[in-house]
Amino acid sequence: MQYDIADISLAELGRQRIAWADVNMPVLASIRARFAKERPLEGHTVAACMHITTETANLLRALKAGGATVIACASNPLSTQDDVAASLVKHEGISVYAIRGEDAKSYYSHIDAALDARPTITMDDGCDLVTRLHKDRPSQIAEVVAGTEETTTGVIRLKAMEADGALGYPIVAVNDADTKHMFDNRYGTGQSTLDGVIRATNVLLAGKVIVVAGYGYCGKGVASRARGLGAQVIVTEINPLRALEAVMDGFRVEPMDDAASEGDIFITVTGDRDVLIREHFLRMKDGAILANSGHFDIEIDLQALGELASGERRRQVRPMVEEYLVPQAGGDARIMVIAEGRLVNLGAAEGHPANVMDMSFANQALAAEWAVLNRASLEPKVYDVPDDIDQGIAALKLDTMGVKIDELTEKQKEYLSSWHTGT
Repeated sequence: MQYDIADISLAELGRQRIAWADVNMPVLASIRARFAKERPLEGHTVAACMHITTETANLLRALKAGGATVIACASNPLSTQDDVAASLVKHEGISVYAIRGEDAKSYYSHIDAALDARPTITMDDGCDLVTRLHKDRPSQIAEVVAGTEETTTGVIRLKAMEADGALGYPIVAVNDADTKHMFDNRYGTGQSTLDGVIRATNVLLAGKVIVVAGYGYCGKGVASRARGLGAQVIVTEINPLRALEAVMDGFRVEPMDDAASEGDIFITVTGDRDVLIREHFLRMKDGAILANSGHFDIEIDLQALGELASGERRRQVRPMVEEYLVPQAGGDARIMVIAEGRLVNLGAAEGHPANVMDMSFANQALAAEWAVLNRASLEPKVYDVPDDIDQGIAALKLDTMGVKIDELTEKQKEYLSSWHTGT
């Protein structure tokens, strides 16, 4: 078995942490048990480009239990947990190509190593694996049955590929399942983002002005949790409906040009680039903290920030915090960037809690099974997760939580499918 990880001696620690997460992922555990009996992925090779965390490890274990050969690589240079990578190699027999802090060259060489395994199923977290396959290895596309995508950013890229006629095989947008974006994006990102900010800086959030850029599900989660910890929250948006929703939820809504001079902490969660730019840095308070929880590190224009703080005016002040000295009219302002502008919840913390990822990764496993079973009728386009899978995962999650709900009576079902009864 081939692999490229940081330190195989970390495997036992990784196994302990994977087991801890497994306890909090009962839905995925039930799927793994069924997969072990039915082997729905027998004969398939899965290349998974994902954050190599304890939660991801349990997804990979489920896929292997289902009969698949599994190869994993990192979907972000700072999101790999090296002990988890070691345990996957040593204890699960899964080839892993991921090292925390790897440079861009290593990052893409690891993606290439996963593609060298000739996958029949791809699992992506941001679409880098799929893009690499389509751009550099078009001859392999015909070998792939289907894929899945975990993130908003990745789905945006995939839909652009579909619109251009460039997508070569069907991919299920796991991100768009209700049991993913309503819970993972809102509750997971909301909690884990602030966890990353607190771990990296040890600042008190109560009383701070936190600027949240973007009010999608992730932004809603961050804004809600920040307010819950006593922060004053300003939301910036480009979508009128989302901006209106933020106002109605009780948040201040302003353009970033105005919020730049007010914020103590800035958190970007837009999925777009250049959200914080040179003009904003020149207006920020001394000591402003910048964090990104969007998938890629282009939400903050770090090149422009580096140009403003050139030479010896940039230094590391804490393990995951860099200080940039930016010249302003009233003197230098210290601007702090967490985790190199990469995903703060994974770069400076441990990512989403296992309880949330239980539903997201249940979607991944079941979407892969669905795609294999239905491959003959699928076209090369982006598919939603089937509603029965989504609803089934929600029902399983409620069951594991000991929560019971009502069921429709036959009369109620008849009424909902009829047009005869009126006022």
